[in-house]
Amino acid sequence: MSYMLLIIEPVGQRRTRTEAEGQEAYASMVRFGQGLKERGLLLASESLQLASQGARVTVREGRASIVDGPFAEAKEMIGGFFLLSCKTREEAVAIAADCPAAQWCTVEVRGLGPCFDDHG
Repeated sequence: MSYMLLIIEPVGQRRTRTEAEGQEAYASMVRFGQGLKERGLLLASESLQLASQGARVTVREGRASIVDGPFAEAKEMIGGFFLLSCKTREEAVAIAADCPAAQWCTVEVRGLGPCFDDHG
């Protein structure tokens, strides 16, 4: 089954690091991803730009509304993701616990599935 590890970080956290600290954090995540790839578990991974560079789009009654970042109400942002192929949820959770980012933010584990199949 496929699981997504969402890297949820506080808005502004990246600005608190020096460039060297940011590069080391990024390098640790790349090494983590490489290890997952070598184990045959990694389907995809990406780091995302700051939320201030994003946009939120909603369509209501046929009209699109676009709000450019930064988003004043946001306290957290998705900083990146790892898409994994794991046998069990427990395996995905164990991998999340080994993720370097779990030391400075939250790693959310979500299984992939249809949005209409909500039994939880």
